[in-house]
Amino acid sequence: MMPRLYLALGRGDMGRYAALVGKRVEAHYRAGDIHLSAVGTLATDTGKAVFIEERFEQGGKNKTMRVEIPYEYVVRIGEAREEPPVPAPTPVPKKRR
Repeated sequence: MMPRLYLALGRGDMGRYAALVGKRVEAHYRAGDIHLSAVGTLATDTGKAVFIEERFEQGGKNKTMRVEIPYEYVVRIGEAREEPPVPAPTPVPKKRR
């Protein structure tokens, strides 16, 4: 079965992608002549742009990356089927005496 795609179509006063807020999505968008994609949780839909958020750990610290995509640059947004792979924690080297 194909994943559902949500194309940039107006739906009254509600954000176009409000049904996907909080879900893991894959967004395809354009920046000039380049087509890009982003995968993460759809954090919010303001009615003018969508925000996709990805949380990860780097160097033992929790980080958050957030991408804002204005509606006019969205090509399509659809639910992502699989969860991101969880990388194995990097072992901390032991100090030599």
